[in-house]
Amino acid sequence: MFSVEPTEIQLVKSVGVDPSRIIYANTCKQASYIKYASEQGVQMMTFDSVEELVKVARCYKNAKLVLRIKTDDSSAMHPLSVKFGAQLKDCLPLLMVARQQGLDVIGVSFHVGSGCRDPKTYIKAISDARCVFDMGAEQGYKMTLLDIGGGFPGSDYSKLKFEEFTAVINPALDKYFPADSGVRVIAEPGRYYPTSAYTLAVNIISKKVVLEEVKKLPLGMEHVAFDDRTNKSGSSLMYYVNDGIHGSFNQVHFNPHYAMHTLHKKHQYDLLKYPCSIWGPTCDGDDCIAKECIMPDLPVGEWLLFNNMGAYTISMFSNFNGFEDPIIHSVMSRTAWERIQQISAEGLPTTVE
Repeated sequence: MFSVEPTEIQLVKSVGVDPSRIIYANTCKQASYIKYASEQGVQMMTFDSVEELVKVARCYKNAKLVLRIKTDDSSAMHPLSVKFGAQLKDCLPLLMVARQQGLDVIGVSFHVGSGCRDPKTYIKAISDARCVFDMGAEQGYKMTLLDIGGGFPGSDYSKLKFEEFTAVINPALDKYFPADSGVRVIAEPGRYYPTSAYTLAVNIISKKVVLEEVKKLPLGMEHVAFDDRTNKSGSSLMYYVNDGIHGSFNQVHFNPHYAMHTLHKKHQYDLLKYPCSIWGPTCDGDDCIAKECIMPDLPVGEWLLFNNMGAYTISMFSNFNGFEDPIIHSVMSRTAWERIQQISAEGLPTTVE
């Protein structure tokens, strides 16, 4: 299943995905995009308003529709319900309009927000979805699809682990959509899969020594103590690196964990540490990756590593100021490589649909 626009439809079809498995999960589509989906045989698409239903009825009468509902995503890093989803009280009128327009509604979808920090949010969302399924049955619809969205954590830096989410989601699904209900449950783990697959290496292209009063560390960095190895002279360092907020760090203002770095080389433990800031390469004065951190005095040309940089980084690179996308190098352990070779030799598929 894919949540796509026309260019993405082309991409997923090019790798052999059948159009019947593609879901156009945008509730506000251009009419020309709906027609394109029709031409490509992509029938499943979402809606959350009367206006969208009228548009789909005009452009693609044979579409298979999924009603997206609002959720409580107040705990999410990136809330989505302010923009997408129908309130529960509006769902029955929407289903009635869909019936009047002669459209087929096959299921319900929701999204608790990207980077959800309260698994219990899923309980209410799944319960609301059950209510909408019952509303659909009253209108003569036989709904068979539930899309529980995405935003699942994909790294160890998350306060909650993926298993903590499934421990809440699975019982709720068992209660409201048991295995014998005939409902197929899908999800959109777009953040979960790629997050830990990428480590970003940035190069220190310039630096500046600033003489000023040493400032108190910000909340959350109390574990970095000013001990005998921390500089107390009043000097701080500004590092400039070859990537920034207009590139791979576009999410840094929403998620400070993006600024958690490691040194490429292991330096001596007794090396003097300085209050530092890390800046991107563009002309933008707000292009700052980390305003306050503690690091040793590193030379220009040194590298910093940022783990868990696979989600919403390269895909959102803007090329502002003419800076090009980072080069990607594929790296794996010998054990993983040998396993892939074994799978290939046995004739099993090496890709997952």
